[in-house]
Amino acid sequence: MIAHLDIDAFYASVELQRHPEARGLPLVVAGSGPRAVVTTASYEARRYGIESAMPAARARMLCPQAIFLAPDFAAYRAKSREVWEIVRRRFAVVGQVGIDEAYLDLSDVERPLPALRAVVAEVHEKTGLVVSVGVGPSRLVAKTASAEFKPAAFVAMGREQASAHFAAHPARTLQGVGPKTAERLTGIGIRTIGELQVAPAELLAGRFGERQARLLRARAHFHDDSPVETERIAKSRSSEVTFPRDVSDRSELEATMIDLARELADGLRTRALRARTVAVKIRLDDWTTVTRARTLACFVDDAATIGGTALELLRAYAPARPVRLLGVRVAAFEDEHAPAPVEGQLALPV
Repeated sequence: MIAHLDIDAFYASVELQRHPEARGLPLVVAGSGPRAVVTTASYEARRYGIESAMPAARARMLCPQAIFLAPDFAAYRAKSREVWEIVRRRFAVVGQVGIDEAYLDLSDVERPLPALRAVVAEVHEKTGLVVSVGVGPSRLVAKTASAEFKPAAFVAMGREQASAHFAAHPARTLQGVGPKTAERLTGIGIRTIGELQVAPAELLAGRFGERQARLLRARAHFHDDSPVETERIAKSRSSEVTFPRDVSDRSELEATMIDLARELADGLRTRALRARTVAVKIRLDDWTTVTRARTLACFVDDAATIGGTALELLRAYAPARPVRLLGVRVAAFEDEHAPAPVEGQLALPV
């Protein structure tokens, strides 16, 4: 038995606690620059068609009367820690997969449903936040159920129940079926989960290959044996920024690179991590994206080394066009097998 816990409209809910005058009104959390996107929106704002990752300018057009607030990620992280500390005090196997969601393995928990109701009540009492809960025999069933019935969801489903209940839903509802896969399914006449359940194996194999065809059919019937992972091992960490305007000034680019490296190094030290590979990401005004990487001779966590290496990579590339986005990434952590020192680049015209 697995549960999926998801904090309802998390960022918006935290902001409503800080701005109670906005309660009941459409609230949008988004940056203010011309390229800003929506971080999240309250349920009142979602009624106007506003969604996460939508350009903030479009959200303002859809609902000009909405209250727009800049995101405060430090506040969100602090509130997230409060919630998941409460959950971890009550349950042994908790796999957090985001700032606002986690899976619980309840296989060894006596009377799991009352235990879940108790933790939902405690979270609400101590943090003011509402947690939606989906319970099922797999992560797939649990997450799909919690998403379907939120906000304030508390629902348990078996695999067969999920297969029947979601049959009329778009195939895109399934985890693992992204926009491109959904589009390819539509191209062969499959739009719903139910249609995918009964699709001929040879039709799917002809479009996706036998392996992915089997996976899609399994997903449609809600077969899933993925475990709850209590520790997620990061393969890399990165920090990047999209400029509000394209930047040609080399000194501004280098100053930004140093700031990104400092932020990244602070995060490494907080998590007691050291890395050997430093990479930079440069997106030009024509959307050409270039990455360059260098693997160092030793593991590092200091801003001077990371920033210095990133600057060398940036200067070696010497972008000939204005820059839209800049990023720094570190990888090959100390507990992994890092490759031999190398340096290279990859240009990806988009």
